[in-house]
Amino acid sequence: MAIKISLRKKPISKGRHSLYLDFYPPITIAQTGKKTRREFLGLYIIDKPKSPLEKLDNKNTLLLGEQIRQKRDNELNKPEVYNAFELEQLKAKEKGKHSFISYYEEQMEKKIGKNYAVWISSFAYLKDFTANSLTFADLNEKFCNDYRDYLLTAKSKRSSKTTISQNTAQSYFNKFKATLKQAFKDDLLPNDLNGKIKPIKQADTNRVFLSIEELNKLANTDCVNPILKKASLFSALTGLRFSDIEKLQWSEVVHSPDRGYSIQFQQKKTKRNEYLPIPEQAYALMGEPKEANQKVFEGLYYSAHQNSQLLKWAISAGIQKHLTFHCFRHTYATLQLSNGTDIYTVSKMLGHKDLKTTQIYAKVIDESKREAASKIKLDLE
Repeated sequence: MAIKISLRKKPISKGRHSLYLDFYPPITIAQTGKKTRREFLGLYIIDKPKSPLEKLDNKNTLLLGEQIRQKRDNELNKPEVYNAFELEQLKAKEKGKHSFISYYEEQMEKKIGKNYAVWISSFAYLKDFTANSLTFADLNEKFCNDYRDYLLTAKSKRSSKTTISQNTAQSYFNKFKATLKQAFKDDLLPNDLNGKIKPIKQADTNRVFLSIEELNKLANTDCVNPILKKASLFSALTGLRFSDIEKLQWSEVVHSPDRGYSIQFQQKKTKRNEYLPIPEQAYALMGEPKEANQKVFEGLYYSAHQNSQLLKWAISAGIQKHLTFHCFRHTYATLQLSNGTDIYTVSKMLGHKDLKTTQIYAKVIDESKREAASKIKLDLE
């Protein structure tokens, strides 16, 4: 059925009319999937022209509007006037008008539960860089590389005096590349830009961890916050993150006569369901069992003051390391690998999705071994 397209006028302010196309029946907007009868052209004519120039402007504007109407009529009702190549060019041009910012947001909303907070942060930096305006036609290798360079020097939104870390920039740029990859799959990009641009490399990080001797010193040293002490040692014995320990409930603690204690929970960071066996000492740190819906470590919550309490606890134990709660998870990983547990098992115990994440700890162990080996020196002539 042919679509009737008419050029019409709508009265607006300051004695003007806005030109628009009227479609019957309504057409579907490719970007939103919604139907519409109107397409405003951004063209205006003066109701009562006072000079020959204004009359001429009205005439030219109406002529331009009619040309646009004829072109839309050709696109919608007479595709045969274009050859195959021209039709592809028209389709590509139409896709290029779509907002990449809106598309990025759509992809982000699909990631709820999968590093969603990181997606939100990455989206904020992309909007800053583009002033919240970016079409698919704007995307090319130069833009992608410029955005990559921007992230490597971008100011932190928490403190304007510091820049985001290289690994944070890497994470944000990876989200951008993932969106480019999906856009190519969705036929919104003519080229695989994701495959052409280089990622940001992950920087080596100095992961602080404790030796078994240091961990025992802490276990036998008082802390001003007893709940924090128990939770920290629990993390060192299980590898759990603070977020998962803080929300742990007694309903998630399971006991089997032949297998001992374990916890079945959903990781807060990844939203994945996990089963984790825990040792007797870890269970003992939980204290007396309570109601199923009660938290195991009642009174534990994150605060900046907590970090200072950890540092004071370390100093009291004679440990000269910058202690954070996450150090105990690092400690669990390094001690497991040091004692011969295979990396695949450690990866599963930590709840890592990718083995590469766990391999960082293996690298730390290898470096420690090399340092230990170089300490023995013979006085050879």
